[in-house]
Amino acid sequence: MDPAMNCPLKTHEGRVTSAVRGAGDSHHTSLAASGFRTSDFGLRISRSARAAFSLLEVMIACGIFFMAVFAILAMVSGVLRNARSLRRIPLDAGMVAAQISLTNKLYEGSQSGDFGNMYQDYSWEADTYEPPGATNGLFQVDIIVRCRGIQKPVDVMSIWLYRPESPPPR
Repeated sequence: MDPAMNCPLKTHEGRVTSAVRGAGDSHHTSLAASGFRTSDFGLRISRSARAAFSLLEVMIACGIFFMAVFAILAMVSGVLRNARSLRRIPLDAGMVAAQISLTNKLYEGSQSGDFGNMYQDYSWEADTYEPPGATNGLFQVDIIVRCRGIQKPVDVMSIWLYRPESPPPR
């Protein structure tokens, strides 16, 4: 029984419900029984709509969420940048082989050099020669990478390069 309206209402299943205040006909009674209420303008409003968030609350929640996500992304980006700066690229003879292969002409003999500031204690040697019996511009280059103070070479590589424009061996 509704104390404000002083009238009991029953649904078609026989349950007792209360009517919406100010609504006396059976249409509004069935709305009240189904969990809906009417607004001042006669629109049906459900219980879930009454408990929903406003647009402003949703916008504020989205703003906080995106600020947190972008803060986390900035932090991860900084950590990756720092980790990348700590990583040291391993040294191998392929670096020297790439530099030697850039030229169109090879000359028999020995070359040597270092790796500059990046690998200060390391140096390389390369011996270039035409294998016996080869007269078509095919050269073999033997590359050795050494570290100062260590007797054993760090890396050794032998490559074959075809350079027909190279001068004939002496």
